[in-house]
Amino acid sequence: MNATTQTERASQTGSSWPGVRPEVVAEVVSGLSARLQKRLDGAAAKLAERPLSREGDEWRVQVDEEVLLVLHAPGGVVAGPSDVRCGCLLAPACVHRAAAVSLCPLAEAEADDPGVGTTPAEAPGTPAATTTTTPPEPGSESRPGPRLEPGPEPGPEPGPAALTPAERGAARHLHRAACALLAAGVSGAGAVAQAELLRAGHGARVAGLYRPAAAAVAVVTGIRAARSGAPDHRLADLVAALRELLGLTTALNTLTAVTTPTAPVAPVDAPTPPAAPTPLAALRGTARQAYAEEGGLRLYGLFAEPVLTATHAGAVSWAVDAGGRLSTIAEVTPHGDVTTAAPLAVAAGNRTVRLGDAALSHREFSRAGLAVQGATRSTGGRLGAGASVRAVRAAGAAWTAEPVARLWAEPPAAQVARALAAQELPYGSRPAGSDLLFLDVVLLGTAPTGPGGALQLLARPVGGDTVVALRPGHEHPDLAFRANLALLATAPGLRLRLIGRLERADRPELRVLAIGTPWDGSDHDGHDGHDRLALPADRADRVNLGLERLQTADLPAGPSTGPSADLPAGLPAELPTAPPLGPPVHVLGRRVEQTVTTGRSAPAPGAATAAADRALLRASGLATAAELLDGLRAAAADQRRDVFGRIVADDHDAFATAWLAAADYTEALATALCSASWGGEQDDSEDGPEDGPKNGMEDGKEL
Repeated sequence: MNATTQTERASQTGSSWPGVRPEVVAEVVSGLSARLQKRLDGAAAKLAERPLSREGDEWRVQVDEEVLLVLHAPGGVVAGPSDVRCGCLLAPACVHRAAAVSLCPLAEAEADDPGVGTTPAEAPGTPAATTTTTPPEPGSESRPGPRLEPGPEPGPEPGPAALTPAERGAARHLHRAACALLAAGVSGAGAVAQAELLRAGHGARVAGLYRPAAAAVAVVTGIRAARSGAPDHRLADLVAALRELLGLTTALNTLTAVTTPTAPVAPVDAPTPPAAPTPLAALRGTARQAYAEEGGLRLYGLFAEPVLTATHAGAVSWAVDAGGRLSTIAEVTPHGDVTTAAPLAVAAGNRTVRLGDAALSHREFSRAGLAVQGATRSTGGRLGAGASVRAVRAAGAAWTAEPVARLWAEPPAAQVARALAAQELPYGSRPAGSDLLFLDVVLLGTAPTGPGGALQLLARPVGGDTVVALRPGHEHPDLAFRANLALLATAPGLRLRLIGRLERADRPELRVLAIGTPWDGSDHDGHDGHDRLALPADRADRVNLGLERLQTADLPAGPSTGPSADLPAGLPAELPTAPPLGPPVHVLGRRVEQTVTTGRSAPAPGAATAAADRALLRASGLATAAELLDGLRAAAADQRRDVFGRIVADDHDAFATAWLAAADYTEALATALCSASWGGEQDDSEDGPEDGPKNGMEDGKEL
């Protein structure tokens, strides 16, 4: 049993370990001798079995009868190596200190406070690329329908026009560490390999490369979750984090000096235009988000959702202003026990919104409004809670009234295109609401279209023929999402106005966050009025599916409900009986994910299997995918050996380059297939998806 598995068990049975700064882990582990580094994983597994107690700001572990290990963590975070004290004779260069920091979850390098008591320029925010240890904002950045342009927000500071020597050295170090971690895979990336990547990431942060540094922390966090079998771990998230990290370091290492074109001479009294972020500035990222002055804002509550990760729990409220822009107000705090995290997230919905003197909870705000003076807002739409902000309660707006109703005016395909385009931006630069979809739908019932034939609730957007699979906003069983969807599945034909988060897949999928009643003009399929929710007046015709539970009485009192109920005219009489068949993208995607899991030494397929994969991809029109798969397998096997047959260590750069090309292609193809499934138009000028299938074949040209 590995060390992180033991950590997970410890957090479920009692006190959990405090957080630790990434640079502390790197420094403590690097102080070990080579002999002790080999024993670190085993020592961490043993230490995780010892009882952990807490007294104030100190966490104590009795290593044995004579040795006591103490972690001083004010605020729940170990801030320096001196805060880890051990009573053994080898301290401070002992394996106990290194094992302890390896068991602690990673904390943010800087506190993420939404601007309390600071000016907008000083208000700290999330780094350009966040990790699971950052207080998250689900759907973090989302964009509304008709108002797609974000407001005037400050961009990254320009900085030097070319990489400095310190930045180049930090980028090379981080790239080597990332390549080594990819070659080792999750199974081989122990505490020492993780600490080396954290050390390289800290060096990048000191040099001013904030975005790559945050990506390194995200990769280590994902690897720890994978090794522990954490319930919120998703291999796709770890693949995406590694792809971003290697993409950033590769771009930085190949970047040449940036030449700035000469701008036309402006009049002396002309205002100075804001500096446009250069590609290099986007690669560097920023240490903190800036909060811009917004002045007076009239906010209308939209919905609220729970936030639940391995380290944080809380709630986020979404609001829309008079101009159609979305904003968020978060109430997210660290939690010390995964068993109580879900109730904490639900309870956060009843806490008072932290904005001025507003005296209403997140659930109340989702149906009410706020009048704000002195408002500040980050690029990602997060509202600052500085001392100068004033807010009072005001009337809300129905989902069928302006300015809220305009969010549903954009066609679904255009909303999907907007959401997919925003995913290409750095995390901290995505406009608020970029991954949210606003749809009017009719429920169709359940069908075995999920993985392995699992039942899924299907719906059809009003006025279209696309069938959308509705999934819970969060999979945790203690949140209300799953129970609410199960109840909705008993009412086919029910008409809903919903808000969901786009799930990128080769068929339409949506994670539903909130539902409400549609407007009267959306009913043109012929019905008798018995196909709407019958919500109490205090619900204001909407339900926050993660914080509130639907009741049977909330469903329409029609003639009959259930899978056999009659559907309105115009809806399909028969639902799919099996998951739809798509192009064999999984052949390449599976190899990309397998590499992350098992590393460069993943078992290579036989010649017959490789030939069959190649033929399948080419027959489906994915010739580029076949070439990338062959290239990845060849790079993994291309290792020199010495005269004794032992593998000669290399920098794994060629292997990482081949993997990154395959991962980028898989990402681009997945985006193209998702857009096509929602009825979007394909851009044949793109290199990635251009050889992708449109009808499963390409006229047999590749056969």
